[in-house]
Amino acid sequence: MDDLTSGYNIAEILTLEPNFLNMLGFTYEETETYLRYVLDKYSTGQDRFDEIWQLIVSNYDGYRFRPNGDRLFNATILTYFFKKFAANAGSIPDELVDENLRTDIHWIRRLTLSLDNAKTMLDALVIDDELPYNVADLASKFNKKKFFDKEFYPISLFYLGMTTLKDKFVTTLPNMTMRSVYMDYYNQLNKIEGNAQRYVPVYRHYDSNRSLEPLVQNYFEQYLGQFPAQVFDKINENFIRCSFYELVSRYLSSCYTFAIEQNNSVGRSDFEMTGIPGTDYYTDDRVVEFKYYRMKEAEKMLALSEPLPEHVEQVKRYGEDTKKKFPNYNVRTYVVYICANKGWKCWEV
Repeated sequence: MDDLTSGYNIAEILTLEPNFLNMLGFTYEETETYLRYVLDKYSTGQDRFDEIWQLIVSNYDGYRFRPNGDRLFNATILTYFFKKFAANAGSIPDELVDENLRTDIHWIRRLTLSLDNAKTMLDALVIDDELPYNVADLASKFNKKKFFDKEFYPISLFYLGMTTLKDKFVTTLPNMTMRSVYMDYYNQLNKIEGNAQRYVPVYRHYDSNRSLEPLVQNYFEQYLGQFPAQVFDKINENFIRCSFYELVSRYLSSCYTFAIEQNNSVGRSDFEMTGIPGTDYYTDDRVVEFKYYRMKEAEKMLALSEPLPEHVEQVKRYGEDTKKKFPNYNVRTYVVYICANKGWKCWEV
């Protein structure tokens, strides 16, 4: 873009013009047509539409190229999924993330020019799920020199396809795929050990007991346990559900699909894992409401013998909504409290 518009000044960039926005991805209507075609041609027909639709919405949509623009599916990674789905005769691919995205994420390190800058950027996106930007920069002429200026980082990430517009004030991570990629890079930069010995024994045992509580305990002790104490006054529920998802999906992505802040008729559920058709986990669905408490509230919450009634009602509503959408699934609901670095509670309700 920079090369085109510097010397070749009779060209005009139409990328962000309202009438051209939807050329950058698939609209919901286009994606539905695309999915129905793939299901008819490469799978068993339309009976799996709702399940696959939920999966691709969670993983591949969410891109918005003007503050008031339509939400779009990322054309590259959606087509990656359909290609794998077709090649596997209608089976969900084991890896939902195109490996090219994991390579591209290292642009953050190059872009920010220093480790501290990269960590600050990742904290904003992984913990707060938003990065402020100047909306005027979207419409300005693209300038390669400006690309590496600290104030321009949010726009640079936007142009790289790594974030999208949440509104006219902040950018955000668009979907589960990008959250997974960013969490992976966050762990690398913060030297959070991913050694399988920390996690495999618990996940291997999950095959037989199907119990969520040991997964929560393992996450608290082996993942969160690596962070220094001062981090726990900075992180929040968004970080908890994103990092829990990234860990669980490492070992159970061949069994479940996952959703964070799943939209339903009664609100947005924190975390949901849904058994994949064709596996032993089919019809198994878990809905989890996470609550995070900082140090000053930790002891009080850990003393509770049962979750607060409002949290129970909240997660039950989400579970009932899921059951309406997928009546053949066994829906189980949980409330999980993470209390700084002091402890955890997990109740099935």
